[in-house]
Amino acid sequence: MRLRYAGACRSCGVSLPAGTEAIYEGETKTVRCLACSTEAAETLSPGRGAAHGESSLNDSGMAGSSARREYERRRAKDEAKVRERWGRFGGLAVALSDERPQTKSWDRGAVGEERLGARLDALSADGLAVLHDRRIPRSKANIDHIVIASGGIWVIDAKRYKGRPDLKIEGGLLRPRVEKLMVGRRDCTNLVDGVLKQVDLVREFVGEVPVTGALCFVEADWPLIGGAFSTRGVHVLWPKRLANLLKEQSVGDIDVTRMRASIASRFKPA
Repeated sequence: MRLRYAGACRSCGVSLPAGTEAIYEGETKTVRCLACSTEAAETLSPGRGAAHGESSLNDSGMAGSSARREYERRRAKDEAKVRERWGRFGGLAVALSDERPQTKSWDRGAVGEERLGARLDALSADGLAVLHDRRIPRSKANIDHIVIASGGIWVIDAKRYKGRPDLKIEGGLLRPRVEKLMVGRRDCTNLVDGVLKQVDLVREFVGEVPVTGALCFVEADWPLIGGAFSTRGVHVLWPKRLANLLKEQSVGDIDVTRMRASIASRFKPA
């Protein structure tokens, strides 16, 4: 979009005068220059032959990159429709229009992945390796984060939902026990199903190595005391609690460097 006010690129810090074409990120209310957006897209684009294949082994990935690209694609498509509808007043119409909820949700998700990714990257000093935004082979889906530690591998799905995560248990003595993940009043049990599928894919590849799944809710309404829980073997928790658990995985027999390279060769950057 064309900026109404002067700003600065959140990536490189270059000044962006009013009227400059730039990428506006509504969720964080920040802007990125077109040069940085283009560079990010080129860095993450697949299909570069052998050179790309070799570099992907050393590429930890960029947290939230695929969600960010999808958000920008949808926003550009929405803006194009508005400009076509309003003709010469298209620029003004775009500036005054609210983003569609379906488009904004991708921006919100990308921000959640980016924030959790930054916290996970800080764990490298504790001997852990982190891979972000990994493509699942023969699928359009991706794994948000994979953490490799000496004691095991963690498959992590980041979510930025409003409401308090809670475990609802139905059934018992006379009926089958059913565990449901609730966030506020929303039944989000399908998120647990998704993590379990990702865990199975990683476990199938690495073999006899402990693989644990986690749903990390960023900015959820967690209580001051307690709040974290597990359901069907998947940890449900917040970023700080997750980081503390991962630090406890530093003791074990896994060759972190070798395992990281192996997983990166199978689950390439999305």
